[in-house]
Amino acid sequence: MNNDYNHRIGAVLQFIEQNIGADIKLEMLAEVSNFSKYHFSRVFSAIIHKSPMNYLTERRLHYAVTYLTTSNKTMLDISTLCGFSSLSSFNAAFKKAYNTTPSAMRKSAREHSNIPSVSGNNPEDLSSPKDYDLNSTSNNFLRRVWEMNIELKELQDCKVAYVRHVGSYLETYKAWETLGAWVQSSGLPATETFIGISLDDPGVTDENSCRYDACITVPEGFPAEGNESIAFRHLPGGVYALYKFYDTIDKLAIAYQSVYGGWLPESGYEPDDRHALEFCMNNPYLDPEGKAKIDLYIPVKRTLS
Repeated sequence: MNNDYNHRIGAVLQFIEQNIGADIKLEMLAEVSNFSKYHFSRVFSAIIHKSPMNYLTERRLHYAVTYLTTSNKTMLDISTLCGFSSLSSFNAAFKKAYNTTPSAMRKSAREHSNIPSVSGNNPEDLSSPKDYDLNSTSNNFLRRVWEMNIELKELQDCKVAYVRHVGSYLETYKAWETLGAWVQSSGLPATETFIGISLDDPGVTDENSCRYDACITVPEGFPAEGNESIAFRHLPGGVYALYKFYDTIDKLAIAYQSVYGGWLPESGYEPDDRHALEFCMNNPYLDPEGKAKIDLYIPVKRTLS
């Protein structure tokens, strides 16, 4: 089944090479892969080891270097041919990657008989395009993080009250504090479950724009009333892959990558359009080791053969 994932991500890599000058959006790449936008970036990052848009920028810069060192095209022409939205965005990306400007690289290339070495962050980007061996297990370092212990679970629809946080995922405690204060005055039974939902992939979305919902289940018929910070909605049920996580919260991103990059490609399943759910099973601040116990539910559906 891993070959199916490899084929789909390979199609994305080919699409990028064939459309390097186009205005490529994340939604377009997700459509090419036939994964939902919500899950595509996690699958891509787990297999290629970098986010889709970072990979796209690297490939654009590779082509830009070729134009700079082998043609007399203007900087504006090169930035357009390589898909940058403006000359300023091209210059900024180039400077960040190579620690030099496009014009300085061209000048250096003309003064020497070969392409100069660059002391930037990614000097290897001057080399030929990488051929990713998508069939190689060594390409996926996440396989050796843990032995995956995944079980499939059927969850029922449920109603939740929630507080939305927008910003760094390291500050989601603010949403939990607001929700906790409401819970104390709401009369909810102690048996209700706390659920976190990370709505954005921080590898793709700017840290300050990431959305997160701090939720608690509420019984059907519970009055949908709260304060201005509390909202209500239903979470869809269905089949989920359950991974039982117990570690410091900073490792949760690795858990996500392990499921998407290690277990899913071999499972016969693929991610569904529903959001992943983080069932909070303890309070990490009260844990003796400061660890979070989270039942991570990844929505899945059978892969079409």
